[in-house]
Amino acid sequence: MTPLLAPLGGSPIGSAPTRTGIAPLPDGVQGADVASFYHLPKTGVTGKSCRGLACWVARSLNPAGWAAAEQQDLRIHCLGNCFAAPARADSTARPHMQVVAPQAIVLPRLVSGGARRLSTSRELGGYEAWRRARQLAPERVLEIMEASGLRGRGGAGFPVGRKWRAAAAQPAGEKYLIANADEGDPGAYIDRFLLEEDPHAIIEGLLIGAHAIGATLGWIYVRSEYPAAHAILLEALQEARAAGWLGPDALGVDRPFDLAVHQGGGSYVCGEETALIRSLEGRRPEVLARPPYITESGLWRRPTVVNNVETLVNVPWIVTHGSDAYHAMGHAQSRGTKVVSLNSLFRRPGLYEVEFGVSVRHIVEELGGGLRTDLPIKGVFIGGPLAGIIPPHLFDTRLDFEELRAIGAGVGHGGVVAFDEQTSIRALLQHVFSFAAYESCGKCTPCRRGSRLLAESFAARLREQPDGTLSAADVDALIAVLKWTSLCGLGTGLAEFAESAFRHFGKELNPCPP
Repeated sequence: MTPLLAPLGGSPIGSAPTRTGIAPLPDGVQGADVASFYHLPKTGVTGKSCRGLACWVARSLNPAGWAAAEQQDLRIHCLGNCFAAPARADSTARPHMQVVAPQAIVLPRLVSGGARRLSTSRELGGYEAWRRARQLAPERVLEIMEASGLRGRGGAGFPVGRKWRAAAAQPAGEKYLIANADEGDPGAYIDRFLLEEDPHAIIEGLLIGAHAIGATLGWIYVRSEYPAAHAILLEALQEARAAGWLGPDALGVDRPFDLAVHQGGGSYVCGEETALIRSLEGRRPEVLARPPYITESGLWRRPTVVNNVETLVNVPWIVTHGSDAYHAMGHAQSRGTKVVSLNSLFRRPGLYEVEFGVSVRHIVEELGGGLRTDLPIKGVFIGGPLAGIIPPHLFDTRLDFEELRAIGAGVGHGGVVAFDEQTSIRALLQHVFSFAAYESCGKCTPCRRGSRLLAESFAARLREQPDGTLSAADVDALIAVLKWTSLCGLGTGLAEFAESAFRHFGKELNPCPP
């Protein structure tokens, strides 16, 4: 079957698509200002080492591996191998995977060995939810998603049903659906293994979403640090087209829907939906202010929905088993399950599907088994470095969007990065702020200048060079500016991290400016 749009690979997209394909940017349109934004070369990441947070806190496990990461010119902040950190791109290790929730929603095919091929996916129930959804009116699918209580798993936790309804309510015409597979939070590797081992579950979730909102085209935006996932997705789309799941009548007679894969160029900020959309358009992927929201004016100013990979994998289970069964799991406003990924400092790192409402202590001590260094645990991040640190005295907090927010932390992607007592908080501050300064898109001044000034100040403090440090008042002011005036979660999350570091580890940081 001829696809409605060609697979994009790493090529930029320019003008809006037509029913016969996508027009690429003319030669020379993608100038140096766009090309220079991305930091990964076309040669890929083979043989490269990671220097992200999960690898940094585990550097004592493999000093030589960490030294290699620091010495290479290319800065890579997550390879999706956090369970084996310090990580290299050529590792073939597979993490432990386990379902400890009442129902396996996200990981059932992965714990059975994976379902990369369509035939295996079908044997394990793949596309049965799509068969069911096709028999339902789009309005009914929207009602099911709203009643389920499913919230986005990419960080913000926005209700999926509400997002879908906002796009569905827009006037008829071209609408787009995008799977955000640019999982870049150091410590998170959930999406990587869903992409590599259960790609048809993502396609099925996209089909159901397209039916609900009336989308005609969709994309899977996959990060360049996951080259295997990119190749596997292309094969999966070919299988889906050959089976008739994608194409001119995918959603019904004369209701087309097709998908393409776009490979990013290496940018943490492209995980933010407006930056991701600008990247797809072939523009410099800077974050945009809202409103208008993308459900009204997104890709090529058309109504657009962006959903995270894990979010989409929840959708088929909900359609098959019903919103009541899904809503019966979880806690308060956090329904269903969440996959958490534990970093290599744990005795039992890996992917665990848990029910919302379990305590952080249960995840750290019962599932993770404590730390393999045999040193006391000093704290954990959940959802990447741009979130608050959770110290041990707060481990009884439940995995819940609102409860974690109340202590200055968050769910994020669900990456759980632990660090032990030998970790210097001053060095941690410098590492995280250096990461943020490097990855800032530069659109807003607070993030562009603030992150760099603070990174330089913390580095000077580590070198015991007081002339290069900011005053306590200046540090406070910059953190406040980051928190309240940044355009996106990079700046606001960075401020929340800094606030938690000073709040929980103030004695250690003294006389480091609070």
